[in-house]
Amino acid sequence: MQRLGTPIRWAAAALLSVSSLMVAEEARAAEYAQGVYVLGNRGPLAGVTPPPGFYFESETYFYQGDLGANRVFQGGGVVAAGVKNSTVANFASPIWVTPVEILGGNLGFSITIPFGTPDVSAAAVLSSPRIDRIVAGREHDAVFNVGDIYLASFVGWHAGNFHWTATALGVVPSGSFENGQLSNIALNRPALDLSGALTYLDPVLGYELSVVPGITFNWINPATRYLTGTELHLEWSASKYLSKDLSIGLVGYFYDQLTGDSGSGDRIGPFKGRVVSLGGQVSYTFHAGEIPISTSVRVYREFDVRNRFQGTATYLTISAPLWVAPPKATAEAKPVVVKY
Repeated sequence: MQRLGTPIRWAAAALLSVSSLMVAEEARAAEYAQGVYVLGNRGPLAGVTPPPGFYFESETYFYQGDLGANRVFQGGGVVAAGVKNSTVANFASPIWVTPVEILGGNLGFSITIPFGTPDVSAAAVLSSPRIDRIVAGREHDAVFNVGDIYLASFVGWHAGNFHWTATALGVVPSGSFENGQLSNIALNRPALDLSGALTYLDPVLGYELSVVPGITFNWINPATRYLTGTELHLEWSASKYLSKDLSIGLVGYFYDQLTGDSGSGDRIGPFKGRVVSLGGQVSYTFHAGEIPISTSVRVYREFDVRNRFQGTATYLTISAPLWVAPPKATAEAKPVVVKY
């Protein structure tokens, strides 16, 4: 018995592909319908740079969303419709804040290694680079892997209640990307993200306000020949400290794709994405001996979505100092102590 190659089945698959593309004509997006910059990863106190030393941060990310039945998805060379995404991932980041100063601000570096499992399903696969996966029915992939590597350099300044940083983030493909696979935590998309962060923290009244604008410049995915357009993102938070260790507040993000997608591998056109989210956060710092361990939970619900997944993103963040340089003998700015 022949497999999917019979004329009748090929005709049925072609008809399904054409009809699905017609239904979803205006709902196409960046490759994998997501950016290399993970929205919502910078929340309260985003503009605050800690004293020189070594730190570690672990961020666990949960995302569940879908594109809807009338939207077309392209990722890894696969064009599909009716796509749902349920991702569990972790971002492990060693951070080094150096004693080196640039224009009065401390220079720092970080490296982030993501790993996890995007669980992706599609109601219909319209085309695929893997011949044995060209099907007219459902497709499902859930593969654990290591993602692309994030290398960042930043400078942080302080002036009274104001704290701000400038960050350059480079994304380097890890080599774990699999062409023709729906589930890929590695997007195989070299990129440069430039961002700034400004935090206002009143240690007397216990109020915190942060805003983080940024822009992502993407290079072509060499495996799929798909070039994602330039992306704008903006994150914000507004929090109130109930004690020196506990805070609650609102968080949100905005994303808008400034230029359309292109490249010889783009089968769905130069369409641009957009999303807005609103959510809440709670942060608490506890102490293991003299070591402060900061924890936070942030939940974002997305709306006003165009050409992207729409769903809920949740972050569980844990960070702690590994070693902090002793203060200099000369007078320095005192560390922030929040009163209530």
